[in-house]
Amino acid sequence: MATLVVYHNYTYDKEAKEHRGKILYNKTKTEELFRQERVKFLGDLTSNCTLSIQPVQAQDSGVLGLRMTSATDKWMENVFLNISEKAPPPRIELPPEIRESTEVSVTCSLNFSCPGYKIKLKWSLDGLSQHASVPSTSLTPEAVSTQSKLTFEPLWLHHGKNLTCQLWNDIPEGLLLSQEMVQLHVKHTPKLMIEVHPRETIVTKGESVTMTCQINSSNPEATNITWLKDRTPLREPGMLQRAQKTLMLTLSNVTKEMSGHYYCEAHNDIGSGTSREVALQVHYAPEPSEVRISPSPAQEGGTVKLTCISSANPPPTNYTWFHNRIEMPRKTSKTFQISQVLLTHAGNYSCWAVNNLGRGYVGQETELDVQYPPKEVTIVIQNPTPIREGDNVTLFCHHTSSNPSVTRYEWKPQGSWKQLASGVVMIQKVAWNAEPFTCAACNPWCSWASPVDLQVQYAPRGVKVLPVSSRREIHSGHRVLLQCNFSSSYPTDVRFFWKKNGIFLVEGKELSFDSVSPEDAGNYNCLVNNSIGQSTSEVWTLQVLYAPRKLRVSISPKDSVMEGKKAILTCESDANPPVFQYAWFDWNNHNLQHYHQMLILNSVTVQHSGAYRCEGTNRLGVGQSPPSTLTVYYSPETIGRRVALGVMLCLVAVLLAFWGVRLQRSWKRIQSQQERRETSNGQSFFVRNKKVQRVPLAEGSHALGCYNPVIEDTVSYAALRFPVGETDTPRIGDAREQRPSLHRDNTVTYSVVQKPQTGDYENVTPAVPEDEGIHYSELIHLGVGERPLVQDTVEYVTLKH
Repeated sequence: MATLVVYHNYTYDKEAKEHRGKILYNKTKTEELFRQERVKFLGDLTSNCTLSIQPVQAQDSGVLGLRMTSATDKWMENVFLNISEKAPPPRIELPPEIRESTEVSVTCSLNFSCPGYKIKLKWSLDGLSQHASVPSTSLTPEAVSTQSKLTFEPLWLHHGKNLTCQLWNDIPEGLLLSQEMVQLHVKHTPKLMIEVHPRETIVTKGESVTMTCQINSSNPEATNITWLKDRTPLREPGMLQRAQKTLMLTLSNVTKEMSGHYYCEAHNDIGSGTSREVALQVHYAPEPSEVRISPSPAQEGGTVKLTCISSANPPPTNYTWFHNRIEMPRKTSKTFQISQVLLTHAGNYSCWAVNNLGRGYVGQETELDVQYPPKEVTIVIQNPTPIREGDNVTLFCHHTSSNPSVTRYEWKPQGSWKQLASGVVMIQKVAWNAEPFTCAACNPWCSWASPVDLQVQYAPRGVKVLPVSSRREIHSGHRVLLQCNFSSSYPTDVRFFWKKNGIFLVEGKELSFDSVSPEDAGNYNCLVNNSIGQSTSEVWTLQVLYAPRKLRVSISPKDSVMEGKKAILTCESDANPPVFQYAWFDWNNHNLQHYHQMLILNSVTVQHSGAYRCEGTNRLGVGQSPPSTLTVYYSPETIGRRVALGVMLCLVAVLLAFWGVRLQRSWKRIQSQQERRETSNGQSFFVRNKKVQRVPLAEGSHALGCYNPVIEDTVSYAALRFPVGETDTPRIGDAREQRPSLHRDNTVTYSVVQKPQTGDYENVTPAVPEDEGIHYSELIHLGVGERPLVQDTVEYVTLKH
């Protein structure tokens, strides 16, 4: 906005096309050109054109013109001022409907607001104090106002009252400027008032009573009025007088039934209203009485209270009591109590009452019923005696009297019994330890009978064997004492017996072993009997500990086993505790270093044949078995091989014998030839032992030898050398270069023998021990001359040691 000019009662000059009038304020964007002292511009030139004129004067009434221009536009805004010398009254705005006890808000507004002139609004209601409130101001281009709001809950008494809103100058001395007053129309239910004649509302039976109900206020008007007695509408309507807005009720010749609480009720569109209640009391003499007993029925031994009930007004002051129509002395109160009820207190009770108007009379009698539990309850056993364990027992629960009658029976202890009839049960298969039985006969209370012991007879119970010894282990040779004990028996006369492994041993309570042996070990039972039956204890095992004994070696599959088969030798023993280690020995008492119960020979040979024994060890000692012989025989294959070998040996022996004979003959022939040569030619021979140093002979040598590489290390041989003939040129020491003559008898006999252990086969003892090597002998022909002709044959003889 570029400029703002405020005119008072301006006019517009159409020819000059400008506004003319009194200028109160003139301002441009940059400066104020003119303003009166009482005029202030409170806004800005953009969106707020608030203008303050203070103090305002009556002549300021009229039109204020606000001439505003901008760069592109200009316009005029008119504001109409109505200035009065007196403050205008405020205006009260009420809601459309006001109801009692319903919160409402009432507004007091004034079309005035001035920042420099403070005011306040006060509320007042007839009969109530004034309420000051802080007004709220509204300044908008559309309206300027000051408001005050009052919120309260109106009562029916506010109906028709004046509500005033006052405008005060907010200065210390205070000045009432103006006010506005409105009358409240509070809608409410009818408000009633009741009057009674006579005022005491206490009358005697037969008198008259008048009650008047009046409507004090109702908005809207009440439509009807009704009388009620004890909250029940009366059938006889009263006389309605609409002019006085009253309703009258007259009760003639009143009775006690007319006593009660009376009130009236009226209705309108808002709801219903009631008056206060009037308690009408009708006095009369006591009426026929009755007796009330509490509790009823009464229990014997308990407490009972008797009350005489007689309707009277005023209440009775004295009473008379009767028991079975006999007056009871010293009983004058309305109630009396029997602290301990006996059966003699039972009967009919009655009474009468007295007040200041007269005495009543006896009405209906009331019976006192004294109830009690069943009397003298007992149990009757309907079985022949004695009772034995397992019998069926019938019990009957009996009583002498009861009020009321017995309705049920209870039994203790709970168990396997079956109810046959009311109060009769059968115990099926009574137990030996049956507890004492008791029963109860029950009406509302239960009476228990004294417990009855059935005295069941039974065979001995809890029979057991009790060893009398402090030893934890029993060894062979110890003394052992066993006792037969039992827990109970009825009858108590008993006998004792002993069994071992189910076989009867002896009679008596104790069983004694002075020196127990392994044969005494076994399962022992103790038997106890009486006239009812016999009971047997659980098995008690007697374990006798002893060192291994009765050891023997068993051979499987049998004592004779073919070679190559499997033989199992088992060491059987009798020991307690069992043997934990075994040892095996052969026929040479040699420990085989085998410590198991079984000695397994997987593939036996003939060398396994012999006697075997075993030893067993437990923690008490060592035992050994006698020897058992294992015989291993040859298999058919071995027998075949041995027979073949024997046949071969026989053949070799025959051959050796044959060749021995021939060798002997050849030897004799050689010796005879040598003798002839020595005799005829003067030749001599000697034999020389020599270590065998095998050197192959030259082809021209006259010595012949026999070499067998197979028996080289175990066989000695002999070589025979002959001298050269007369025609030869001999050289001593070189026989290998000489060749025999084709015309000479070059017969040589070779002998191959096994090396003897000592000496030479010619019985020539060497000077020093002979080597372990192979030796041979050479026969050297020392003589000269021609050898005799012999058959050109060679004979071999082989001798085995």
